[in-house]
Amino acid sequence: MRDFALSRPTTLAEAAAAFASGGEAAYLAGGHTLLPAMKSRLRMPDTLIDLSALPGITGVHHEADRLWIGALTTHAAVADDATVQSTIPGLARAALLIGDPMVRNRGTIGGVLANNDPAADYPAMAVAMDAVIETDRASHSADDYFQGMFATALEDGEIITRIGFRIPERAAYAKFRHPASRYAIVGVFVARFADGEVRVGIIGAGPGVFRWPQAEAALKNDFSPAAIKGLVLDSADLNTDIHAGPEYRAHLCGVMLANAVGEA
Repeated sequence: MRDFALSRPTTLAEAAAAFASGGEAAYLAGGHTLLPAMKSRLRMPDTLIDLSALPGITGVHHEADRLWIGALTTHAAVADDATVQSTIPGLARAALLIGDPMVRNRGTIGGVLANNDPAADYPAMAVAMDAVIETDRASHSADDYFQGMFATALEDGEIITRIGFRIPERAAYAKFRHPASRYAIVGVFVARFADGEVRVGIIGAGPGVFRWPQAEAALKNDFSPAAIKGLVLDSADLNTDIHAGPEYRAHLCGVMLANAVGEA
């Protein structure tokens, strides 16, 4: 890790100014991806901008048909929050499946969504619950925000401030975890809304988060594991690595979806 300047802004404007001050800059939230990348010299920022002192971008509140969570809210805080537990219990339970206690007490929801790792959990939740990702500059719908592996709609220096999840009637997450990293080899979040719409978000299986329209259509008519029995996801564009091939990942998507629907 090489030398770098450390900035600790106390306003969003100060953070944006530090990012634009020259050289390569990086925002630090929980740091679980950035710091290892810096140690291995995959990232070498001239300025590291610690966002932890920014006010007003932590916490949870219920507003109309959405549950809003501040970007610097940790996974542990999401899991423990009484409003999350009563409004979207599936989201609280899903947060408990992220990493281990050390990761959950340091990692942030905004950091995960900004990084957009294809095996991270929150992108599946954001897509399935039709989330809105608000920043210091714009508001992005989840369907437009995620743009492939580690790619998002964020512009350089744009800071996520809060995430608004559309509140479902039922929701649950099922995850086939790597035993060491606890990242998802496949993770499936399903949400059913009061108007009958069903959305299914899948992570780990492909190069980025995606929806499964055929499963959504089947579950809209019958929200039960029986409705998707025999439904097979096309494996053509799925990942293959030392952990699983595309056909096995396609199979896991069906198993995890059935588990999630059963839990919901």
